[in-house]
Amino acid sequence: RKQLVLSEEAPVPGLQMRLAIDLQIQAALQRFMQEELDRRGLARAAAVAIDPRDGKIRALVSLPTYDNNEFSGGIDRDTYKQYIEDENRPLFHRAIGGTYPSGSVIKPAIAAGALQENIITRSTTFISTGGLAIGQWFFPDWQPGGHGRTDVRKSIANSVNTFYYMIGGGYGDFVGMGVAKIKIYIEAFGLAEELGIDLPGERSGNVPSKAWKEEKKGERWYVGDTYNLSIGQGDLLVTPLQMASVTASI
Repeated sequence: RKQLVLSEEAPVPGLQMRLAIDLQIQAALQRFMQEELDRRGLARAAAVAIDPRDGKIRALVSLPTYDNNEFSGGIDRDTYKQYIEDENRPLFHRAIGGTYPSGSVIKPAIAAGALQENIITRSTTFISTGGLAIGQWFFPDWQPGGHGRTDVRKSIANSVNTFYYMIGGGYGDFVGMGVAKIKIYIEAFGLAEELGIDLPGERSGNVPSKAWKEEKKGERWYVGDTYNLSIGQGDLLVTPLQMASVTASI
């Protein structure tokens, strides 16, 4: 029973929140990825779709996934146990928290750094014959026999490893960027740091350096390490979100 009104303040409508996620793109991307995983007999994958015009994330998929509704009001013990014991870790958000070697998708950022540093111009070419040999070590192209004469445009279109070995680590009389400059440029694209997405669990990854390898592994840095970094391998670790951002920037 009402006794006395001390004060009263009328409620007001809250602010409207509009998510950047596009439901149709999200659903389609998840469906396409799941179909491909099923076809290949695999279980884990992640993908990010960014609108390069404004940086909005239109789709963010991590597979295997889970049903958010099961957590509404408290998830039952058996269902939660099933999630946490699944070796494919459905509760782990791979798109923002999984760190992996980038592979060749890093190459446009490496090329951008080499162009900026005047290591190459748009017309610089190298001959790809299948790879480069340093002593007993051989660093291959993915295509046996190589790709022939390659400029920066062709190097990106055909993902020519030799081109990036050259501009990254150099060879013979040609001086490449070196690990220190590579690190500067790819970190300028947002690697080795959290991008600040408003979701928990984002990770920063790792861009290796001479000092990092000496400290963490007790080993010196070799030109082969620079070659591997130049094609997104070795100790480079990135998130799918970071690489989507790099690609959207370009």
